[in-house]
This record gives sequence, structure tokens and C-alpha cells, in this order.
Amino acid sequence: MDNFYTGRKQNIADLLNNPHFRLIEGDITLPIEQEGLDQIYNLACPASPPAYQKDPIYTWRTSVFGMNNVLELSRRNGNIPILQASTSEVYGDPLEHPQKESYWGNVNPCGVRSCYDEGKRAAESICMDFFRKYKTPVRIVRIFNTYGPAMDPQDGRVVSNFIVQTLTNQDISMYGDGMQTRSFQYVSDLIKGMIKLMENKAGFTGPVNIGNPGEYTLKQLAEIILEMIPESKSKIVEQKNIREDDPRIRKPDISLAKKMLGWEPEISLTEGLTPTIEYFRKEVVVDRNRKS
Repeated sequence: MDNFYTGRKQNIADLLNNPHFRLIEGDITLPIEQEGLDQIYNLACPASPPAYQKDPIYTWRTSVFGMNNVLELSRRNGNIPILQASTSEVYGDPLEHPQKESYWGNVNPCGVRSCYDEGKRAAESICMDFFRKYKTPVRIVRIFNTYGPAMDPQDGRVVSNFIVQTLTNQDISMYGDGMQTRSFQYVSDLIKGMIKLMENKAGFTGPVNIGNPGEYTLKQLAEIILEMIPESKSKIVEQKNIREDDPRIRKPDISLAKKMLGWEPEISLTEGLTPTIEYFRKEVVVDRNRKS
């Protein structure tokens, strides 16, 4: 189910004629009437700051009302397992490093990012309330920065921004001094982790961090991308303005995922960036042809 608020139908074009696939265009902020379900993966919610700040009220409605609707859908289908895609943003601008699941976070509840951060924290709370009251088999995954082919070139996340700017010979916009750190996870590692969490037989609810503990400054990321696109004439340019409530550091402690799921990432940053850059290279060509 998708309302394509941020998703792109072209990403699933190869599935639309598959007899084992059905697309429902709908919105989880509204009641959902579906029967015969076995599992639910709830990945609904804009995930990049420009997308979730565009309509912050809709963002928290997706996280909070949507979570409640999906949990009720689980109950109507026999209390089936449901995986909730939470986020490392529940840790806010962390005072603990790396971040363990036991850390309660440092979130500004009134800031411009709170619609997402607090919405996801509330969604986790609702999940655990359903688990305690109704024994709903919930699974909560806290996703750290993830990238890969099929990202929207205009989604505003740092990997897509840097790659598109580099491919089009624009200056790479670095907010602040670029010393903020992030941990970048390739999409296939995330998918494997989510499936392991959903399929675990121990009744493990999480929350559990799924991310790559390799930590890079944003400046290092920009330099790596420039090295991988040597024909680019782009330069790194520091922007004086710093995004409000932007975390200074981010790195997952994945000890729990290793212990409970036997999971850890397999794809290094350069391994993952290679197909991602090639995907964006084609997207840039398509975009140029569309505008010409």
C-alpha cells in the first residue's frame, strides 16, 4: 500500500504485472480494511528532512494515527506479526556514542524535526502498548541512514544530494564544517536485517538497531564521492547556516542485532556507492533529456 507521497511508482514498474504482487493505492492515516494477511511491514512515513518538514502535521499523523490503524489491522487479521520501521532519529542529537537501544535519546520535542523524531518515538510506544495489552507480535527496527539505487534524486538526503551535485558539476553543499558524522547502510543489508527480525522465532520485539557502524564525517563522504566520480568539476563548499537540530554524531551499536538476529552488514560504503552512483548517473541523463 502506498499513497506515493514520496514514493515513485516507476520503482515498482517491474512488479505491476506479477500475479503475486498487488498494489493498493491508499493512506494509512485512514482506516484500512484488508483481510487474509499474514505479516505487515509498516514503512510508511516521509524519511528525509525536506519531505517530512513539508507538512509536519501530516508526518506525525502518518506515524501516530497510521501506526494505530496498522496495529488494529493486525488484530483484525488474527494478531499477525507487524514490523515497524522506526529510526535512529529517536536518539536525537545523542549524548551517548555509539547509540545502544537502551539509550532514551536527546530529542527537541518542539523543534522543526520533532514531527518525525517524536512521531516515531510515539509509534514505538503504541507498538509496545499493543504488545503488552493484546500480545500483538510487534517488531521494532531502528533504521540508520540507508542509501542505494531507486532513491529519489530530489529527496534531500545527504547521499543523493552529494552524488547528484557531483554528477552535475555543482558545488557540494556542506552545512557547517562537515564534521558531523553518519553511518551509511546499503539497502540490501537493511532488507536482510528486517526479514531476520520479522522471521525470528524467539518472539524478539526489539527495538533493535539496524545500521552500518562504519562512521564517516560528511566531509569524508563528499571526498569519497568526488574520488569515485573523477570527471566531476565539483568542489566542496561550506554553508554557514546549519540545519536546526541536525545531529552532530550518529553511529549504531549493533551488538543486539548480532546476538538476537545473527545479523551484521556486509556491504562497505564504497561497494554500495558504486551501483548507487551508476543509478544516479542514469537518472541525471534522463532528467536532462526530459528538460531538453
